[in-house]
Amino acid sequence: MVVSSVLTMQSTPAILTADEVRGWRLRAADAPVVSDDAARIDEIHEIEVLKAALEARQARLAAAFDESQRSVAAERGAPASQQGKGVAEQVALARRVSPHRGRILLGLAKAVLAEMPWTARAWTEGRITERRALVLARETACLTRDDRSRVDAELALDAAQLEAMSDRRVEAEARAMAARLDAASVAERRRRAEADRFVSIRPAPDTMVYLTALLPVAQGVAAYAALSRTADATAAAGDPRGRGQLMADTLVRRLTGAATDAEDRPIVPVAINLVMSDQTLLGSSDDPVELEDHGSIPADLARELVADALDARSKVWLRRLYAHPLSGRLVAMDSDRRLFPRQLGQFLRLRDRFCRSPWCNARIRHRDHVHPAADGGETSASNGQGLCEACNQTKTLPGWSALACDDSGGTHTVVLTTPTGHRYRSKAPPAPGSGIRLDLRFAS
Repeated sequence: MVVSSVLTMQSTPAILTADEVRGWRLRAADAPVVSDDAARIDEIHEIEVLKAALEARQARLAAAFDESQRSVAAERGAPASQQGKGVAEQVALARRVSPHRGRILLGLAKAVLAEMPWTARAWTEGRITERRALVLARETACLTRDDRSRVDAELALDAAQLEAMSDRRVEAEARAMAARLDAASVAERRRRAEADRFVSIRPAPDTMVYLTALLPVAQGVAAYAALSRTADATAAAGDPRGRGQLMADTLVRRLTGAATDAEDRPIVPVAINLVMSDQTLLGSSDDPVELEDHGSIPADLARELVADALDARSKVWLRRLYAHPLSGRLVAMDSDRRLFPRQLGQFLRLRDRFCRSPWCNARIRHRDHVHPAADGGETSASNGQGLCEACNQTKTLPGWSALACDDSGGTHTVVLTTPTGHRYRSKAPPAPGSGIRLDLRFAS
């Protein structure tokens, strides 16, 4: 049993049910706040401990669910490579996180409960958080089971000591021990990590974005040093911009080859997609606008982007989008029959924006038939949805099903049913603004 190493360390109380947990939640929601300040701090602390302990219980439940589902798949004759498929995705739906996060959490549960009993004990007692357990599991993942157990015992045997350590110190201690125990495995892990280098983008507050690059340490340090040197030299020449601003502007200029404006800020060649209402475009409304791969941006910024693109003599494509008269949700767009499949895919991307699986929000990679085409599902907007690659593959696993429908307000809705019979509803996001929606695409 996966959980045996933990269960042998504690008594076996009565089974806890979902109804009991629901009762705790309702009790916490309705209970008045105590009047004594010391008691308030005590309760804050105990709630934090309880949160950690409940995360540990979620891990036990997830590991047991994985083991059970694998056994069922094996009994049905599924090959070993297919056993466990879709388990992490069901855990993710139950925990209201992305499938990627669900896979991380399930892997954490299995590793800690099977191979790190002292970490599991500290976690179960609420002394460490899920994050700290993840740090310990991640930094020892390259070790043999015996070496991992040695790190676990040295760092977590004294639960009070582990509780008092910061996440950064735990990470440093575990990493140093791993390097002493098996330097070759740590080096191999580093080489494998270099193959996982990537660049990502995600929204930031105030219409900004985080552009993140995961690089080998030498390359990352060299890139940062080059930006620093340029910023320092520019500042020394009298440029009034701050050091961070100079580094950011230099990065954009070097990556895009963009020209600069009168203040030496880069003018980015426009190659973007905006969805906005005609009233927003013409300045009579300030309804937000949707920017592809980012999300909502203010109307004034959208108009500025359009004006800059036109001033730069960029090509501009405009396509009308049609919305439901009651809900305002997108239902159709101008199309050319000869190009219908491509235009339909573009419409699904504009309507759904990100992967439609609940809590996923990854970029759309696949245009999916909700009711499979192989089973007679039609190629249409009502039977289509945008999914990431992983979610599209999960949806085809045995026991999973999906049904497309419209709610009373005309919102495109997909009901996803998992093998355990749980149902999750996914609604298309509302279209920005009112009136005629326009899809504007620019390219230099």
